This record gives sequence, C-alpha cells and structure tokens, in this order.
Amino acid sequence: MKLAMIYSFLKNDLSVIEDAVNETIQSDNMVLRQASSQLLQAGGKRIRPVFVLLGGKFGEYDIDRMKAVAVSLELIHTASLVHDDVIDEAELRRGQPTIKSAWDNRIAMYTGDYIFARSLENLSKLENPKAHQILAETMVELCLGEIEQIKDKYNFDQNLKTYLRRIKRKTALLIAASCRLGAIASHAREDYERALYKYGYYVGMSYQIIDDVLDFTASEKELGKPAGSDLLQGNITLPVLFSMEDLEFKKQLEAAFKKKESLTSDELKPLIHTIQTNGSIERSLEVSDRYLKKAYQSLAKLPANRSKQTLKGIAKYIGKRRA
Repeated sequence: MKLAMIYSFLKNDLSVIEDAVNETIQSDNMVLRQASSQLLQAGGKRIRPVFVLLGGKFGEYDIDRMKAVAVSLELIHTASLVHDDVIDEAELRRGQPTIKSAWDNRIAMYTGDYIFARSLENLSKLENPKAHQILAETMVELCLGEIEQIKDKYNFDQNLKTYLRRIKRKTALLIAASCRLGAIASHAREDYERALYKYGYYVGMSYQIIDDVLDFTASEKELGKPAGSDLLQGNITLPVLFSMEDLEFKKQLEAAFKKKESLTSDELKPLIHTIQTNGSIERSLEVSDRYLKKAYQSLAKLPANRSKQTLKGIAKYIGKRRA
C-alpha cells in the first residue's frame, strides 16, 4: 500500500493546503519565485501537513486554522531542504536539480531564508501565542541541527548520543511539532496534545534512521540520488557509526576521506558493501523499531477514531519503508 492511501480521506483538505503553499511562496522577484517554486513542484510526501491535520482531528477541526499551521510547517521543512542541499553540495533533490545547482549557493541560501520568513508570516493568521512560541523554538532547534550537521561532517569520533541529538533536531522535532500544533490549533485537550507530540517525536526519529539506512540499501532510482551519497558528503549516519566499531573499517574510512572533495562514489563502493553486509543495517533497523514501539505506546492515550488508526498506519508504513 502506498503511503497516500493510508490518509486518503484527507485528500480534499490536502489539496487546499497544497494550493495555499504554492500561493504563499509567490514573490514579485522572479528569481525568488522560480527558485521557491522549483522544489515544491518536484513533489514530496507532504507528511508534515498530514500530521497537522490528523492532530487537529482530536479537537475542534477547522480547515482554515489547520491550513495556517500546515502551510507554515511545510514551508519550514522546504526551507531546511534548500539549506541542506547547500551544506551537502547536493546536485539532485527528488531526482531534480537542486536550487544551488540550478542557480548558485547564494541564491539557494536567500531562497531558504525567504521561505522561512513566509512560513512565519503565514502563521500570524493563527491568533495563538503558544503556537507561535512552539514554532519559533522548533526553528531554533532545526537551525542548531543544521549547524551540528556541518560541524560533524568528516568527524569519525562522534558517538551514538551525538547522532541521535542531531537527527532529533534535524527531523524528529519538526514532525513532533506538526502533530502538536495541529492539536493546539483545534483546541484539543492538553493530554492529547502531549501524546501527539511524543508520537511525532518517536515516529520522526524512526523515519530519519530508516532514511539513513535507505541511503545504503535503496537504488539510485528510488533515492533520486546515488546510493551512499550521505557518506560521500561526509555525513556519519547510524549504519556508519555501527560499522566504525570495527577499528579496521574505521581506519579504511579515515584513509579514504583524506581526499574529501576529490573522493568519488566508486572509491567508496568497497566500504559501502561492507556496511551493507556486516550487520550494521539490521542493527540500525532495530533502533528504528524501538522508536516505533514507543510511538505506538504514545497513541494508547488517544481516543479511538479514524485519525488514531491512520497514525498507527503511518507508523507501520514507516517501519516497513524501503524507498
């Protein structure tokens, strides 16, 4: 089953949000308009708006309030991707040229900043100081995650705690905020809000770990970029961390990365093969499964309804995701 089928009953509301996202990023400046539109038109799962809408189903659901939150969360996510592509020097995103590739780094950074600003402007439509504070705090953590990602590039002495903190800031907190802000916008009970936040956090952690696994196990066609791209860019993910417990592997990896920017994907193939076959993939998936188990437990505090079943379905899908 495709992910979109799990939440197909939200199709009409998601269409409203998609139109609003595209409208919000429009600009009188042609370059900003074209650059902002390029990534959005490349597609994406729009999973953060989905979590906003599902969180809103546990309170007084109103599409206008949901739209204000969902659009802002999707724009923050989009802006972070633009910045990530600059950090990673990525040429492709979802199989399409990145903004930094189609234009340059400067245009990409300003475009990301512009989209961030539009997200904050858009949320002003929701008159709820708590929601604004949560979104601001989430953006601070997201930026810290981006800085940590830069700092930890080619750092072969980092540990599991460092990695988990980085993916928490990079991915999990934005998904958790999506679930929570949907609940807040619908005036849901505080215990529901807390449960949804925890669910989003645990699902987000699992989602990123599986993303990091797929970088080694999925095909280039499925990824929209060459397999092993994260490692080639110096990003030390969970399968690599587990592999580096073997000191001989770590020694080989450090030797390969003395070349840094001149290193090619072909030169990394033996190391990637080792990661694929030494049990690190399976161990990483076990960590992901532990987070998913906690996500299911968080849902136990929510009343039974279609949205709860959908949240369970999404978590199950994420656990089995292979592309």
